[in-house]
Amino acid sequence: MTGGGPYMVSKRIADMRKDITEIYRVGLGAVEPGAAVRRYCRIDGTQFTVHDTSYDLDLFENVFIIGAGKAAAPMAKALEEILGKRVKGGVINVKYGHLDDVKKVRINEGGHPVPDQAGMDGAREILAAAKKASAKDLVICVISGGGSALLPMPVSEVTLEEKQKTTKILLECGATIHEINAVRKHISAVKGGRLAHAVYPATLVSLILSDVIGDDLDVIASGQTAPDSSTFQDCLTIFDRYGIRDKLPRSILQYVLKGAEGKEAETPKPGDSIFERTQNLIIGNNLQCVLAAQKTAEDLGYNTLVLSTMVEGETREVAKVHAAIAKEISKTGIPIKGPACVLSGGETTVRIRGKGLGGRNQEFALAIGLEITEWDRIVALSIGTDGTDGPTDAAGALADGTMVERSKELGLDPWAYLSDNDSYHFFEQLGDLVKTGPTNTNVMDLRIILIAGDT
Repeated sequence: MTGGGPYMVSKRIADMRKDITEIYRVGLGAVEPGAAVRRYCRIDGTQFTVHDTSYDLDLFENVFIIGAGKAAAPMAKALEEILGKRVKGGVINVKYGHLDDVKKVRINEGGHPVPDQAGMDGAREILAAAKKASAKDLVICVISGGGSALLPMPVSEVTLEEKQKTTKILLECGATIHEINAVRKHISAVKGGRLAHAVYPATLVSLILSDVIGDDLDVIASGQTAPDSSTFQDCLTIFDRYGIRDKLPRSILQYVLKGAEGKEAETPKPGDSIFERTQNLIIGNNLQCVLAAQKTAEDLGYNTLVLSTMVEGETREVAKVHAAIAKEISKTGIPIKGPACVLSGGETTVRIRGKGLGGRNQEFALAIGLEITEWDRIVALSIGTDGTDGPTDAAGALADGTMVERSKELGLDPWAYLSDNDSYHFFEQLGDLVKTGPTNTNVMDLRIILIAGDT
């Protein structure tokens, strides 16, 4: 993130760029998964306490760790350090490159956001480990964002390739994460509470890093250990909402239709006895990230406004609203006076119109950059907290009121790049990509907008 090109930004913008970098880094640090595990888990003699529930480890023959997600490795590492020799083994699935130094737990790497065969092989191993656990064992499941794609185990009627195609169709049509996961759960042998079913009658503790709006347990990573509130009929409604029935693999549609007719077993629902020995606990979420960023902004002298941690909708429209708020603050001092920092979290969606490369955060930055053209008092940044925005190696991008002018000096047409969904190559040439590398956490997105004061 350099703000490259021959056009030189003002000192004011350069200073705000430096501040915005500091703000997002502290926000990310607040949701480091190992620290989150340690905040909620402790051991005192034989008592293993998870938040407000204690387990006497002498009552268990074995302690195993399983799970999946982008943050699973550092979560497992923290548990190994807390429990020490009590951990007998385990297996987790992570996204390629999202690793950590674990001793007893085996790590499988797999594909995300589109599942692959490596992920399926790991899921099969995790499911087998879950089924081997007895009533005298304690199973700790670590779950984080990405856990749905990283634990692909389709029902026998569906192939992995058909599930991959379905995931791509849902991503490209603009379906929300809630909608995508509802479908995933109903064509999976492990999601929608079915992993908890496999673990039962062992005692199950699930430590969860949330990457979904509202922190719904049955939605995070497709609710592998939580009761499922969605139904086969909901899946059909989603198909019709986006007009994709005729695009889906025939096996997927037929299976869901049979489920809606009661000919296939539904996912476990609230009240099912399999959840009597299950504790599900959220140990980190988007709000923690946003609040840490807010405090840092205040320490740097900014008046702050948190819009929401539940922002969703089409990325370009969300960018327009954020731009309007920033321009209002800059011009009138309403609802807060500058220097100001506006923050929001959540997760938007991109409707694919072109053939370019990018992600929702880079597209947000490009869209808001077009809205704040010549407003040289505004700097905006949007990043995915996992360090990966869409199918790219960037976490997001930074934009300011000079973006359009700087891009024109480089011979770039930002409107054309936006139309082609090619935000990555636009910001790559401008020097404004934000690359963090894998952060090993995932709590949706963080958006920060700084507005200069009068001086």
